[in-house]
Amino acid sequence: MCSELKEKAMNRRIFSHVLTACFAGALLAGGVAVHATEEAPDALIKRTSTEVLDIIKADKAIQSGDVGKIIALVDDKVMPHVNFTRMTAATVGRNWRQATPEQKKRLQDEFKTLLVRTYSGALSQVKDQTVSVKPLRAASTDTEVIVRTEVIGRSEPIQLDYRMEKTTTGWKIYDLNILGIWMVETYRTQFAQEISAKGVDGLIAALVQRNKSSAGAQKS
Repeated sequence: MCSELKEKAMNRRIFSHVLTACFAGALLAGGVAVHATEEAPDALIKRTSTEVLDIIKADKAIQSGDVGKIIALVDDKVMPHVNFTRMTAATVGRNWRQATPEQKKRLQDEFKTLLVRTYSGALSQVKDQTVSVKPLRAASTDTEVIVRTEVIGRSEPIQLDYRMEKTTTGWKIYDLNILGIWMVETYRTQFAQEISAKGVDGLIAALVQRNKSSAGAQKS
C-alpha cells in the first residue's frame, strides 16, 4: 500500500487490519444480486460485509492467502457491487479518455490484480472483526452517497468509508476512504507519475511488473 497509508496506520499490526478492512469490508462488498435494488446503500454494506467476513473466517485456504480462491471470491461476491470501470478511470485520471479500448481493459485487469494481491496477505489477519455502519446522512433522492463505517476488532476501530452511486442495477462502490485517505486519489498520484514518464503503456508495463513481483514474493 502507499507510504501515506503506512504512516497513518502507525504500525504493522494496524496496517494489517487496514488492509483487511479495505479488502473484506469494501472491495469485498458483495452479496446476492437479487437484493441489490431493494436495499439502501448502508444496509447493503452492513449485510454483505458481514457475509464476506464470515466466508473468510470459515475458509482456511483464503486465510492462508490462496490467490486463486481470493480471485474467485472477488469475481463472485465483489464485482457485481463495484463500478470498477469508474474506479479505474478515476484512478488513471484525464489520461483515461485518451486510452484505447485495449489499454482500458488491460488497465482494469492489472489494477484488479494489484488490489487482490495487495490485500491477499492481510486475510490471515481476519479473526473476530465486525462492521459497524454509521447512520446514513442522505436524502431519498440522492444518487451518490458516502456510507461511513468502522471495522471493530481487537485493536482500535478503523475508519472505512465508501463512495457509492445508484445505478439501474443497484448501488455500486467506486471509491473508499481508509483512515482519512481516499484510495482513488492515492493511486491517481502514483499512476500520474508513471504516465508522465512513460505514457499509458508505461503504466500498464509497471503494473504488470509489480504484479509479477508480488506473485513471486507470495510463492517464496
